[in-house]
Amino acid sequence: MILTATEIQEQAQQLPSSWSVVGKELQCDRQFSDFVAAMNFVNQIIAPAEAAGHHPDLYISYNKVKISLTSHDQGGLTTKDFALAKIISAL
Repeated sequence: MILTATEIQEQAQQLPSSWSVVGKELQCDRQFSDFVAAMNFVNQIIAPAEAAGHHPDLYISYNKVKISLTSHDQGGLTTKDFALAKIISAL
């Protein structure tokens, strides 16, 4: 179920400041020392994403990774997006 604007704002406040709500997505940019470190981080996302049955859009540019979460099947942000963002933040 899609969250209301108020619910999105409340959920967003519980995330680290590296996350932001952009339209119907949660986004986070991470930077690493090099390509290998960036890819190691991306590989750590696989297991929790699979376990949640919820998969982020990932954009990789050398040592930078942009994570974008949205519930495509719902057409916006749901609790699944915020739950996975919390897990990714702990990596």
